[in-house]
Amino acid sequence: MNFLAHIYLSGDNDLIKIGNFMADGIRGKHFEYLPAEVQKGIVLHRAIDTYTDAHPIFRQSTKRLHERYHHYAGVIVDVFYDHFLAKNWATYSNEKLEDFVERFYQSLDTHRDILTEKTLHLKPYIIQHNWLVNYQHTKGIARILTQMDHRTKDVSQMQFAIEELEKYYDEFETEFTAFFEELIAHVQLKNTEL
Repeated sequence: MNFLAHIYLSGDNDLIKIGNFMADGIRGKHFEYLPAEVQKGIVLHRAIDTYTDAHPIFRQSTKRLHERYHHYAGVIVDVFYDHFLAKNWATYSNEKLEDFVERFYQSLDTHRDILTEKTLHLKPYIIQHNWLVNYQHTKGIARILTQMDHRTKDVSQMQFAIEELEKYYDEFETEFTAFFEELIAHVQLKNTEL
C-alpha cells in the first residue's frame, strides 16, 4: 500500500500516522529515539507491507505488471490501490478526503521536529502536488508515477503504467476492494497486539 492507505490504516492518532508515513525511509531498528506512538506507526507500516506483499490478491495484481516493470510492479500496484482507496473514499470514511488530507498535512507541520530528513525532503512535493487528494484521479496517478519514475532516473518506466491501469481498470479495482477488506481486518488485529 502507498501513502494514503498507510495513513488511513493508522486510525486517529497523529503520531501513529506520522510513523506509518515515514517508515519507508527508516532502516532497521534505528527509531528508538522517536516517541512511542511514532514507533508504533513504523511497526504497523512494516506489518502492513509484509501482509500486502505476501497476499495472493495483491500478487495477482502485480503479475499483470511483472513482464514490463519487473521489481517495480509492487510499487506501481501500491499506487494503483491508493487510487482506488481515494476514488472510493466515502465507502471507508465519513470524513471528506480533502479534510482528512488537510488534517494530516497540518499534523506534519505541528510535529515537524520529529520528521526524518527524508520526510522533510518529500513533504513539499506531496503537499505542492497534493498527491493524497490527486490519487483519486487517473491524471493524478499518471503525474505521480511520472514523478516516481524520475526519482529512479527513468529506469523503472513507471510513467507508462497508467496504460495498464486503464486497460485492466475493473480487474485492479475488484482486486483492491477484496484485498482492502482483508487488510483492514488484519490491521485491526495487529493494533490489538501493539
